[in-house]
Amino acid sequence: MTRVLVTGAGGPAGVAVIRSLLKRDDVTVFAADMDGWASGLYLVPAAQRRIVEPGRSDSFVDGIIALVAADALDVVFSTVDVELPPLARRRDELAPAVLAAPSIETLDVTLDKFLLAERCAPLLRTPVTSLLDAEGVAEKWDFPVIVKPRRGAGSRGVRLVADRVALEALDFDDALIIQEHLPGDEYSVDVMADASSHVIAAVPRTRTRVDSGVSIAGRTVHDADLESTAAAVAAAIGLTGVANVQLRRDKHGIPALLEVNPRFPGAMPLTIAAGVDMPSLALDLALGLDLPERLDFADIANVRYLEDVFIDPSEVLLSDHAAHGVEDE
Repeated sequence: MTRVLVTGAGGPAGVAVIRSLLKRDDVTVFAADMDGWASGLYLVPAAQRRIVEPGRSDSFVDGIIALVAADALDVVFSTVDVELPPLARRRDELAPAVLAAPSIETLDVTLDKFLLAERCAPLLRTPVTSLLDAEGVAEKWDFPVIVKPRRGAGSRGVRLVADRVALEALDFDDALIIQEHLPGDEYSVDVMADASSHVIAAVPRTRTRVDSGVSIAGRTVHDADLESTAAAVAAAIGLTGVANVQLRRDKHGIPALLEVNPRFPGAMPLTIAAGVDMPSLALDLALGLDLPERLDFADIANVRYLEDVFIDPSEVLLSDHAAHGVEDE
């Protein structure tokens, strides 16, 4: 029986991964979160629930290493952006457990939107991107433009700047980027790549309804341009495993790269329902099992709703962390 730890159990991505792996009869799922009120904890038996330090804590990785030993874990899945780089940097220390996540080199590029644009620009359509510094502001821009953080997800800190006067009024900050505004429709493409970065599935879906940066309604779409663009992104960043590639069409209808979330997205249940169970495939990849050469998907739509998990109050795990923040797509 393969023993798997899933962190970020309070977020929609964590819940999606837990639900996927619970369908397998060869897996024992352990759920972890920094908050004892995280709903995903209560999808697994009480003996398999764990409280961990926040991903930004200096002791977070040490805590995961201790859990690997104490629970005899085989695979670790992290579903939280801030946890991924520290875990990936100490990947070897998790042994014998395998970290089901891209390499630190891939993470360093994808979690920095400026570096990502630089990496992908020679290979595919990317929006013109500059740092918010004197040189960047002085460039010839077609307004409006987008100003947003180099790091972060969920549309946090993104603003539309209407004209040059407004742009020049901003303080220089190399933690922010200026980016060409793309007027077309936006899509998320869930991508699964094998150990050789060969893409076995690219599943585009619409973001028909979005709440706080998270897609709450959408549908899968068969579109060769979206699929090939996402595959080109995966090749450019050397992806292994799962990532979410966000694309938007430019004024000519060409898909262009917005960002890459190198983890499971919150809307993963739609991709799973469409016939591509990426958490299960990622587990097979981590275990060194053979993966299909190529997987297709069905056209399907979804709407999301709040689901209650009822438990005895005595089951709630105590923790020192009153708030739970999860970066999502």
